[in-house]
Amino acid sequence: MSDAPTLYHNPRCSKSRATLALLREQGVEPQIVEYLKTPPDAATLRAIVDKLGIAPRDLLRTGEAEYRELGLKDAEMDDEALIQTMVQHPKLIERPILVHGDVARIGRPPEQVLEILS
Repeated sequence: MSDAPTLYHNPRCSKSRATLALLREQGVEPQIVEYLKTPPDAATLRAIVDKLGIAPRDLLRTGEAEYRELGLKDAEMDDEALIQTMVQHPKLIERPILVHGDVARIGRPPEQVLEILS
């Protein structure tokens, strides 16, 4: 098994592309998961949220049309319902996310991912 970090990446996203470029400038070649093509399952998404140290709600992209259409502003949705919604609608997952060992960072700004590489 590789010890390379994993980058949950959307090549159409400028922050995601900038994060990948920054990693490569640092000599790091991550395993790339294009999560819109290959969405994480619920267990993987739960693990990512745990490694980020945030609540599932904090991983949602609130500006997406799906966020409004699915009524995700509703504070009554529990964490498991939010995880399942992100599995079904991966466009709602904040990006990019770098996972390295037991920790993860969202690349907003891209430089944040460097915190977990030392």
